[in-house]
Amino acid sequence: MRKIVSKFILVTTIFVTSCSAPSSLYYWGGAQNGASKYEEMAYGLYKKQTPEAMCAMICVFEDMVSNPGGTRQVPPPGICAEYAYYLSMPETADAFANAATKRQQKMFERSDYASFFPQYAKQLLEREITLYPESATFVKPLMEKLLQ
Repeated sequence: MRKIVSKFILVTTIFVTSCSAPSSLYYWGGAQNGASKYEEMAYGLYKKQTPEAMCAMICVFEDMVSNPGGTRQVPPPGICAEYAYYLSMPETADAFANAATKRQQKMFERSDYASFFPQYAKQLLEREITLYPESATFVKPLMEKLLQ
């Protein structure tokens, strides 16, 4: 009887743990409408390339970089580099200063975006290389090109 109970407990435990929601390696900004915030905002920016969409995308990136989740507790591969790319574009600082909501602007607690964004972009590219050393082949030339 003990063997049957032990087997039942083992089978039940395996079943319950296999049915639980799998944890993701990385945090992609929370789920909305079946997609992550990152997917939704990236598609929104692709579809409507407006300053407001750019501001929303920057805030999603900042959330993913500042509050990494998932089992690894680091931003997903490539996110720091992609975020740095957006921040290094010349029009980004002006667009953010003029189109970001007060809540979005509060994420950075500053108003000197023109000087802050390029510095922060460099830090993000360095972080990408630190977290994912294999990305150095791609990120170092990008860093040189973007941050001249």
